[in-house]
Amino acid sequence: MLSMLLPAPLIGVLTVGLMLVNLMGIGLMLAPGILIKALVPIAPVRRQATRYLLAVADLWVLFNGLIYRLLQDVRWQIEIDGRIEPGRSYLIVCNHQSWADILVLADALHGRTWFPRFFLKRELIWVPIVGVACWALDMPFMRRHSREAVAKNPKLREDDLRATREFCEKYRSEPIAAVNFVEGTRFTERKRARSGSPYRHLLKPKSAGLSFTLNAMGEQFAGLVDVSIAYKPPAKAGGSVVWSWLCGQQQTLVLQAEVRPIPQAMLRGDYENDARFRADFQNWVSELWAHKDARLDELKIRAKDGLARPVAPSASH
Repeated sequence: MLSMLLPAPLIGVLTVGLMLVNLMGIGLMLAPGILIKALVPIAPVRRQATRYLLAVADLWVLFNGLIYRLLQDVRWQIEIDGRIEPGRSYLIVCNHQSWADILVLADALHGRTWFPRFFLKRELIWVPIVGVACWALDMPFMRRHSREAVAKNPKLREDDLRATREFCEKYRSEPIAAVNFVEGTRFTERKRARSGSPYRHLLKPKSAGLSFTLNAMGEQFAGLVDVSIAYKPPAKAGGSVVWSWLCGQQQTLVLQAEVRPIPQAMLRGDYENDARFRADFQNWVSELWAHKDARLDELKIRAKDGLARPVAPSASH
């Protein structure tokens, strides 16, 4: 890797440059499938176009991984607790700190799950190449209205729920890896304090969209993949996690995934109108979040100090 020979800022510039070249090349390969999905209204033809697009998207992830490993000293600690079965569908939840999370997740899950479909902010649809590619791959775009806007106009809440329903309807009978950043936005200390989050490393989870996804597709999910990503603090105080990652300074980041069964009671229920079910569902998600928050205490120390995973004497993995 070149990170041993070149200064970190130059590694960052090279990483961004090669990733852009990869994105433009992949964009050209995506173009035929995108045109078919945009112009041909025949469902079987559109499904074949989607399969082609997914194959090209897998190449994008593969080439990005080669770029990281060419330029950087990649020693990421990727740990999967439990078995991810090839060809099965999974719902993936993850903490969210930067857009690097998407690229790290895609790399870590490559070859383990289907190409991940993310619930994305609607603003991303205007990003060149990326926006139209995500649209063609049927990723749902969420409006993410502010708490203040929803308080003034409660009907705005329906925008994201409608996008979730439409997404679930498309993939009700097809295998998929659906990724939901349940916090709804990237974590910062300011957001944590402003929202009154009871967690140290997480914002409050938003449960409604998750409930709708499970209600529509829960029976086809083989399980919940609970992912936690921990970065070490950037070398410069107040620096960007994304830039430090691009510069190869996050070589000891930790990604831990736990494969969990989804309780049957959480698969069927009326989140909007059944107060008892809504309370039970929120309690279940809160327990997941409390466990994740406690786990991040350890993972962040390991990422910062480059520590290997502690193995108990009885551990078999």
